[in-house]
Amino acid sequence: MKMLKGEDIELIDRYISGTADKNEIASVENLFSNGKNDLGLKNHIEVDWDNVLHETIMDEVNLNNMLDRVHHLIREKEFQKRKSFVHRITHIYLRIAAILLLPLLLAGGLIFTKNSNLFYLGSTESVSSVIHAPLGSRVSFSLPDGSTGWLNSGSSLTYSIPFTNNRKVALEGEAWFDVAHNKKYPFEISAGQSTVKVLGTSFNMSAYSNQPYIEVVLQEGKVEFSVDSKKSKIIMSPSERLVLQNGVVAITTTDPAKYRSWTDGKLVFRGDAMAEVASRIERWYNVQVELADDELNQFSFRATFEDDSLEEVLKLLSMTSPIGYTIIPRKQNSDGTYQKGKVILFKKSNK
Repeated sequence: MKMLKGEDIELIDRYISGTADKNEIASVENLFSNGKNDLGLKNHIEVDWDNVLHETIMDEVNLNNMLDRVHHLIREKEFQKRKSFVHRITHIYLRIAAILLLPLLLAGGLIFTKNSNLFYLGSTESVSSVIHAPLGSRVSFSLPDGSTGWLNSGSSLTYSIPFTNNRKVALEGEAWFDVAHNKKYPFEISAGQSTVKVLGTSFNMSAYSNQPYIEVVLQEGKVEFSVDSKKSKIIMSPSERLVLQNGVVAITTTDPAKYRSWTDGKLVFRGDAMAEVASRIERWYNVQVELADDELNQFSFRATFEDDSLEEVLKLLSMTSPIGYTIIPRKQNSDGTYQKGKVILFKKSNK
């Protein structure tokens, strides 16, 4: 009987931990989706299952990478053949699914018996999942209820599983949402002390912890905005921009396309103040931007960039305003890590 090799086990471990590359991911998924007649694989799963039943389960196991991959596969295949990869794993390899996800099942109050029967342990504890966009990147996401969107640089979205009947997420940073309609279960986004509630709509929300305001721009549908300290609720209409700053809410009319442009890889400024320009350049290019002169705050900037380098953006900035710049490259620290690059903006001398 053919048994799994040591390198196969290591490959599966990398898949679960999220460190496998594209080719390794394909190999693991092919192993389980096409291995129904592999007696060696089945025997190995049987042995692992018996071992898990007699071992002490750790209280905390990080399954975020595994959950994200499974969720991605479900969304990717749900409109294709019914017998997708996930479907076949569920029916053919139920035992290995239980092994890989046993901590999750225990946390959610569910466990599979050896005969594949399902029963409840009585726990109602949910499992938290986080989607993160590293600095200098943008990440698309798809939630279990069918809602989709994008996370901007340095942003994160946190939600709990099960999700479909409890559509609540927490946002740190900026995100564009295309929310699936569900009248029975509204979609709620919490950011700081504010909450946005929707049934189904498209909008942008910016709520970085290091910026002094929360911003919501609505493209279509309606959203309900509220602040914990206030009982009143504000209903927004399409093409409205709401800004909460220092406890004061201001609503203006705007073009939502400007606020969605970042999802298409465009950096757009429409008369934005230099402080806002600097903040967005920091997140877009993962650099630190310093305004060396207070007088810079009186300038505003209009431009659209797509696939432009940092220096190209700064050159145009200096051509349209009396502003100079200095770029300080990244430096390597003694521990091998790198500092962020730095940009210093200053007012040009009239001499």
